[in-house]
Parts: sequence; structure tokens; C-alpha cells
Amino acid sequence: MQLSVNGSDTFIATGGKPFDPALPAVVMIHGAGFDSSTWALHSRWFAHHGYSVLAPDLPGHGRSAGKPLATIAEMADWTAALITASGASKARLIGHSMGSLIAIETSARHPDKVSGLALIGTAATMTVGPDLLKAAEANDVSAIDMVSIWGLGFKAELGGSLAPGLWMHQGAQRVLQEAKPGVLYNDLNACNAYQNGLTAAAAVKVPATFILGERDMMTPAKAGKTLAAATPNARTVVLPGAGHMMMVEQPDELLAALQ
Repeated sequence: MQLSVNGSDTFIATGGKPFDPALPAVVMIHGAGFDSSTWALHSRWFAHHGYSVLAPDLPGHGRSAGKPLATIAEMADWTAALITASGASKARLIGHSMGSLIAIETSARHPDKVSGLALIGTAATMTVGPDLLKAAEANDVSAIDMVSIWGLGFKAELGGSLAPGLWMHQGAQRVLQEAKPGVLYNDLNACNAYQNGLTAAAAVKVPATFILGERDMMTPAKAGKTLAAATPNARTVVLPGAGHMMMVEQPDELLAALQ
């Protein structure tokens, strides 16, 4: 569906069912350079099991208008505005990578809007290597190569997609290739600059689930456990053998952890 958020036209996937603000709401927030297609499977499960789903393309991403927001704080304020614009009073936030930082910052800045958290592939700080930042700033294809190679776990690079005929590595690359120039750099720079993770974690007042990949090279499980330890009422699930892109690498195991 299309929804105006802060005066800008926003595309939102709803999991195949119309959004109903009377049902418990779930907001699914994608990672750097990606879009709502990240949640193609998981949004449908929630939408068909008693929830209303908002899986937006963040501003300037995918089919959403506007410019990409420059900081995690701005993205958090935008997420709160999204919940208000949808007619929901509050929502459970599910965020992957950059989306997890947005989710935890939203919880700290707008606690009245958040009923729960699920943070996938997360860490208190997401330092981005200078070579990757430089390549992304130049819109060099090597930035896409680096994100897709580091993002997928070992088994994913050998094949093994649960969808016959599809290759996880190329699927990730294709979404990043479709992003508008400058979007990947904007997002990576926002992640690199964000330093409020531990402070935001300490302020969380709702149940929080941390879902980490055992072989995640972008946000190592050790870093995610550190953030979980700083979060009240948190539980941690580690997916054996998984890398950073758990939505496609281990979709069923991820769904079980979200449930």
C-alpha cells in the first residue's frame, strides 16, 4: 500500500492482507541499501496469523519517494511517524542490521510507540570499513560485492537456496544494484556514525529478542550478545552456521525465533 509519512509518499508491503490498525501491529525494518522485499516470506506469515504488517521501503529506497534519511535518529523518528500515520497506537519492531539500530533507537526515543523488539544481525556499533565506505560513496560496484560476500554465510555461497533455481548471492546483489545512487553509502555512513546503541538498549522497557548468526561476519554474534546483555528483559537466539542474511539463509529458523 501507499501511505503518506511526514508528507512523503511511502511504499509499504503488508504481507498480502490489508493493514488493519485494530490488530496487533508489526513493523519490519530493512537493512542498509535494501528494501521491503527483505521481508517477503516473514511479512506474509505475520499477516496471516493475526497481525497487521507494515514493511516499508525507507525514504528514498525501493518504491518510496523522498531522500534517504541521514542518521539513525532521523530514521527512528520517521518510524514513529509511520506508526502514527498507519492508525496504529504502537507496534512490535522487527529490524535487520541497520533496521535493528533504527528499532532500538525508536524504542528509546518513542517508548509509547513500541510494544516489543526483535533485533536481527545486530550490534551496539556497526563500524564500516573505510574501503567499503569509499567504494559506496563512489557508487562503485565493488561495494555491492563486499556487502553480498561478507553478508552471506559460508553455506549460502555454496548454493542451497530453499527456493529452487535461485541463488542467494545474486539475489542480494540484484536488490543492491536496483538501489538509487548514494543510498547504500548514506545507510552505511549512518550505521558507522551511530554510537547510541548501549544507551538506547539500557532504556528499553519492552521484551526484546536478539537473533544472531553464528557465522555473521558483519555483526558478529559476540557483538550482538554484548548489546543483549545491556538490554533489560532480553533473550538471545543464535542460529548455528548462519551469516548476516538470516532471512534467506535460514528463513524457517528465523521465523521460529521471531515467534
